[in-house]
Order: sequence, then C-alpha cells, then structure tokens
Amino acid sequence: MDGLRCSGVITLTTDFGLRDPFVGVVKGRILDRFPAARIVDLTHETLVHWPAEAGFWLARSFGYFPSGTVHVAVVDPGVGTARDIAIVEAAGHVFLAPDNGLLGAVVAIRPDAVLRHLDPRVLQRFGLPRPSATFHGRDIFAPLAAELAAGRCLPADLGPRVTTLTPAWVDEPVASSGAVTGTVITIDHFGNLISNIDARFLQGLVEPHVYAGSGVFPLRRTYGDAQPGQYLALVNSFGVLEIALAEGNAADALGLSRGAPVVVRDAVRHA
Repeated sequence: MDGLRCSGVITLTTDFGLRDPFVGVVKGRILDRFPAARIVDLTHETLVHWPAEAGFWLARSFGYFPSGTVHVAVVDPGVGTARDIAIVEAAGHVFLAPDNGLLGAVVAIRPDAVLRHLDPRVLQRFGLPRPSATFHGRDIFAPLAAELAAGRCLPADLGPRVTTLTPAWVDEPVASSGAVTGTVITIDHFGNLISNIDARFLQGLVEPHVYAGSGVFPLRRTYGDAQPGQYLALVNSFGVLEIALAEGNAADALGLSRGAPVVVRDAVRHA
C-alpha cells in the first residue's frame, strides 16, 4: 500500500451466511495466493441484498484493526452486471467492495479517502481466469485482497482514481431545531434496534427523548439502568443510538425493523 506497512490482515464482511461453503471457498482462495494471511470474519450475517447494513458495520469496525488491513465486503445484488468494483484507501486501510453504496458510510466519515474503480484488465495481469457471473467474492475480491495484503501490489495498481462512488442507500441523519432524524440500520443478536445516529448528534440536547414507532424512550447510560421489561435508549459501544428492551427483544416487542425512522427530540425545546 502507498507508504503503508501491510499488516497481512484481511477482514471479510458478507451476507453469505455460514450454512453454505461460500465463505470457506473465499478464504481458501485467499490462502492459496497468500498462505500467511490472517483472515478475520467481521460478519457473514448482514441482511441479504442490503449493502447499507454491511457498510454501517464496516465503517464502525475497521478502526479496531491494525493499519494496513485489507477489508473485503461483499453484499452484491448486482453481481455480474455492469456495476463497478470500488477500491477505497482511508485512514491507512484499504477497502474492496462492489460500488453499490456499500462503502458510502466509510467515505462519509473519511472525506479524505482516495477512491478508485477496478480496471478489469488487472485480472489478466494477475493470471486470474474469467470470473463467474455470480461469485465475484471468490473470483475477484479474494485474490485481489490477497495480493494487496501480501504487499505484491498497491491500490493504485488496480485502477484509476474517481471522484465519487455510488451513494449509500440510507441517508445520513439530519439535525434541525433541537431534533435529530435517523434510521434503524441494523438489529443485533439481542434484538436491539441500532440506528445510524451518532452520539455527536445528541450533543447540546438538554433532555433527549427517542421516538420510534408509537413509543417514546428515555435516554439511559446502560441497560442495567432500566428494570427488566422496560424500554430504553442508549448510546452503545459503537457510539450510535440504539433502542433496547431490558432483558428482552425490542425489535420483536415493538414490531420495528431496518429502515424504521428514529427521531430524537429535546424535551426542553419541544415542551
């Protein structure tokens, strides 16, 4: 990588699930080209066909990895079509993903990112056969990630710089007049409704209350500040607002899912 020490670490973020051999085959392809690679599964259970969720987690997770890590993210409903493949350099990391909005969240928090599109002629240079129409994770992303992580090529070797990528599928939160409007972007294993509202949007709110569906939820510090069976909102360990049900599943109880609007209002201003 340009001026960076390659860490040899490759992360994988997909919607492949773990029932089928897809993830294993991707890892095998990486190891075939770079046996010393250290592969980390970020997640393979993001919502299928919805790049926004994968991008959300990637943008909020990559900073926990060493500089020089290569991040592969494949949620690709347009695989095999004319959609481009994006290569992004940001904060000492490199990201490979379909240019379908997945990397929009990364670019939003790193406006200094360097953006590129893959030149298809690069595949022949690396001795890669014609890719299948339906499994670019195996045939394109895995071998290119291996070459990058091994230090045998630079992002600049993969394609020309571009000025923009396909925008994210979910808009960034909007703040105005003592209120912030965002979206439920994901639901975790515990049924917590995790929004895309970063903690910085809550600064300056004197008495914030969170509205979603038909409910109004007080902002607490942690789950234990509510009694079992009580709803609450909090800023979670990834620095974003979530709605929880103490010792329960908020998503099931409220009947809310990804894409549901979330609004934070200052009770003092809106009294």
